[in-house]
Amino acid sequence: MDENNVTLITAIHLLGFQIPQSITYLVFFPFLLFYCVTICGNLLIITLVSYSKSLHSPMYFFLSQLSLSDILLATDVVPNMLHAVLENMTIVSVSDCITQFYFFAATESLDSLLLTVMSYDRYLAICRPLHYTMVMSHRFCWITVISSWSLSFLAVLVYTLTISTLQFCGPNIIDHYFCDLDPILQLSCSDTTIVQLEATTLSVMFALIPFFIIIVSYIYIIVTILEIPSITGRQKVFSTCSSHLTVVSIFYGTIVCVYMVPSKGQSWNISKFVSLLYTVVTPVLNPIIYSLRNKDLKQVIRKIIYKI
Repeated sequence: MDENNVTLITAIHLLGFQIPQSITYLVFFPFLLFYCVTICGNLLIITLVSYSKSLHSPMYFFLSQLSLSDILLATDVVPNMLHAVLENMTIVSVSDCITQFYFFAATESLDSLLLTVMSYDRYLAICRPLHYTMVMSHRFCWITVISSWSLSFLAVLVYTLTISTLQFCGPNIIDHYFCDLDPILQLSCSDTTIVQLEATTLSVMFALIPFFIIIVSYIYIIVTILEIPSITGRQKVFSTCSSHLTVVSIFYGTIVCVYMVPSKGQSWNISKFVSLLYTVVTPVLNPIIYSLRNKDLKQVIRKIIYKI
């Protein structure tokens, strides 16, 4: 192909779900409800952690950061998706598409790091309780959180800048509801080897290594719990990490589903459905899981209701 004759695209058509017009609102309103619950639920957790002195502990501090990350993820993807549902398609510029992918990848990476730090917090609390206060100091928590935010957004920025140097010459149609990596690269007429290498590196840094750390942490936690003689004691200790374990299972379970579905030879409808799990379902489930399964949060909510 003669590069001088290549026509570069400036706008991308996101096809969304391509649903019949008759059921547009049946799809639109559930997604809108999910988005509202995501924002309100995560804002509630952030407010409760800031409001109540009983929740001023490292675990809830990290939880508030996870809630903030989920708000960013949902706001990056869902509003544009809702527009695509109503119009049966939405048009975005190439730069906007890459920007959306940047915030999506950064928040997903941040979630992974925060869940890893939270697993380390639970490991110290259960397996090394005498060292917990000394290690999980106020200073350590802030350094960890700032490092997680900085590392996620800076590392993904380098990766995204490489994507922005590619030439996109069409077709200018993405059969998806948001700008994910594979659909973007399929529009490129440049060599994507470097981008794919960076994608693999970031996957190892922000998915594989954190997942391994979480697995090792929970092996130690489970061994420690099994050494507790009484069943009541085991249940009480396990309840302190059950919410986190549930969220980790959902988060990494959806990621595994994404990478287990081959991108070639598969219907894009499958990819869209799997993508819904980690862009829409996971952010709305996190506050629900912690609110329903955590006694401290439920007690604070009851106090506020009684005061009102």
